[in-house]
Amino acid sequence: MTPSDREDPRDVIEEPAEGCPCSRRAFLQVAIGAGVALSASRPRADEPPPGSTALPKAGDRLVYAEGSRAGQEIKPEDILLGEQQIMAWPIDPASSVVRNGSRLNEILVLKLDPGSLDDNTRQYAAEGIVAYSAICKHAQCPVTGWDKQKQLLHCFCHATEYDPRKSAAVLSGPAPRPLPILPVKIVDGALTVAAPLRGKVGNQSV
Repeated sequence: MTPSDREDPRDVIEEPAEGCPCSRRAFLQVAIGAGVALSASRPRADEPPPGSTALPKAGDRLVYAEGSRAGQEIKPEDILLGEQQIMAWPIDPASSVVRNGSRLNEILVLKLDPGSLDDNTRQYAAEGIVAYSAICKHAQCPVTGWDKQKQLLHCFCHATEYDPRKSAAVLSGPAPRPLPILPVKIVDGALTVAAPLRGKVGNQSV
């Protein structure tokens, strides 16, 4: 058998089936087009899962946002009275989708003496547990600081202080408005979102 008698592998792959009226070029165009369509139908690896960017909704639970327990559900008994806030993400218990596709969804949770809460804060709390947007209303930094003695939330970026006992009222610093509060309740022993955030997140207007 001479080299010219051998089959070219490309001919084996590219040749249309017998009786197909299309040319080899048309056959390849169809095949390439199908591959492109299939690729386009697949979600990109860097795209957040559906539902992960949605704002917290009634019925969501809260999970740890960081640390060794990241992704685990926060239980009411995990939140210690007067201790530093826990950073959390909402999670849809039905789909198990964590709403961490947007940093604006991060929530801070802490437990205070119920008797120290003002009337507005108390109506959105559960057994002294309060939850707020963790995004500072000034420059959208995360509010991670906690003054245990004064029981105040602190943003390290520009030193804004919020009072979590008074609907996160601004006591000092450049933030123009309080942190939006997230109503919570305890359902069957689980800390549950009772309603959407009261106000807009970050430096958006209320």
